[in-house]
Order: sequence, then C-alpha cells, then structure tokens
Amino acid sequence: MNAIRILVALAAIALTGCASTHTKNPADPLESFNRGVYQFNDAVDKAITKPVAQGYNAVMPVPGKIMVSNFFSNLDDVIITINDLLQFKFIQAASDGSRFLFNSTFGVFGLLDVASRLEKHNEDFGQTLGYWGIGSGPYIVLPILGPSTLRDSVGLYADSRPSMLRRVNHIRTRNQLYLTKAINHRAQLLDQEKVLDEAALDRYEFIRDAYLLRRQSLVYDGNPPREKYEEEENGFEYRQVPIPNVPSSRQDNTPAARPASIAQQQQPAFTAPPIDADRPSVHKVWIAQRTGIR
Repeated sequence: MNAIRILVALAAIALTGCASTHTKNPADPLESFNRGVYQFNDAVDKAITKPVAQGYNAVMPVPGKIMVSNFFSNLDDVIITINDLLQFKFIQAASDGSRFLFNSTFGVFGLLDVASRLEKHNEDFGQTLGYWGIGSGPYIVLPILGPSTLRDSVGLYADSRPSMLRRVNHIRTRNQLYLTKAINHRAQLLDQEKVLDEAALDRYEFIRDAYLLRRQSLVYDGNPPREKYEEEENGFEYRQVPIPNVPSSRQDNTPAARPASIAQQQQPAFTAPPIDADRPSVHKVWIAQRTGIR
C-alpha cells in the first residue's frame, strides 16, 4: 500500500471516529482531529521542511529555481489536460496539452517555458468531481500533505495514477523527484508565510477558511454561486422603497431593515443633508419584507 492510500485511509478512519465532534464551523466537523494533525504537520515543518526550504532558497540561484518550477509545472500539465477533457473544456485542453507538447520538446523537458503565451490553467480531479456536482464533504487535514477535503482527498489519489513521476521506474530517482518537488513547493510559500504570521490570529482557522474559499473558486472557475444570506433563508426578500424628498437618481436597490408593510405607510417629510455637487452621496433605506405579508 502506497503512502497516499495510507493517508486516505487515516482520513476515513478519522471521519468515522470523530464525526460527533461539536464545532462552530459546519464545514469542519472533524476539527479536534484536524487540529491535532495540523499541530503534527506544523511541528514537522518547523523541524525539517522549512529549514530545508530556506536552505534551498539560499543555495539555489534564481534561474535554477525557475527551471525547477517549470519542470514540475510542465509535468502537472498532463493531469490538467486530462481533467480539462473530463470537464468537457476542450479549448482549455488544447491549450494545456499544447503547452506540455512544446515545453517537453523545445523547452528541454519543461525546464524552459517556451509556450508561455499559451494560457496555463489549474484543474485537478477534485475540481472535476465538483464540476459534476459532487460536494466537497468535510474539511480534512492530511498528515504531511496538509489541507484537503474528502472530495479533494479522493481527487488527490486519482491524480496520482496518471502522474508522470509515478511512471519513473527507478525508485530512488522517483523518490528524489518527489522530494525535490515538495521542497520547491515549500520554498515558494516562504514569502506568503510572512503575511500569514502577521495577519492570522488563529493560523488553523485562517488556513482552513482560505483553502475552502480557494477550492470553491477553482471549482467554479472564479465565479462561485452567491451564498444566501440568513435573512433570505428565513423567508425575507429585499426591495427598494422610495425615500421622500430624495431624487430617484440617488436611490439604489439595496436591502432594507424594516417591514415593507410599515415602510409603505406615509413617511414623515425630512430635509436631505447638503450634498457636494462634485461627490454626490447615496441615500439607502433597508427594507425587509417577510414572504407572505401584504
């Protein structure tokens, strides 16, 4: 059994053993377990991964780091092209497939990005499952691999099957390639980590929320569906109510804060505050009308 299967099995065990854990975020029912794995990953990162990545950054010249990134990015284009086809995104598949073809030949096995004019996309099997309506499932922190969901864990395993690195028969060379890819990826996150340390009060929550938002955005190609507000779920609808003494050009269609049945009654007249002609202000009234009230 390979390492990825073991990690997915651990996640499945955690899903059955910790499902009753009470948490504030419904997307993270395994928070107690996840925080434990996160602390383990963080300890390994501070003791091993981060120092190695810092040494890699210090020793490797910038052109070398670019070529290493290009090499692994080119190999990923195979996975991306397959998932383009599974999502019926044929134009994207042509672009990503052409990138792999040109960079693997004229770009010396992908070390040079000679096809930079062709747009590179970001698709994986987890996104493919989401594209066809499969929910993300609970948030899971995988040992060593980090943030994921049940859907993305399945996608991670599926993407490993056609991976070009998996087809390297020499075990030592294959392991060295996996290790180099991991170190290169960790080195790219060093600068982002500084922002995280300064901005996040709870690193676990920050990473979780950022991961879930990013994956949601990727599944819908940057245009995720609008989330319903709590008032809408409780049967409220929103509409504009005219404001006396205020020109209609200065009213907008924002939700309101009082029942429409009250708002529709006669409103007392009032005088609008002075308005700068160069910088007109917008007057808003928020009216909430419960469905069924006339």
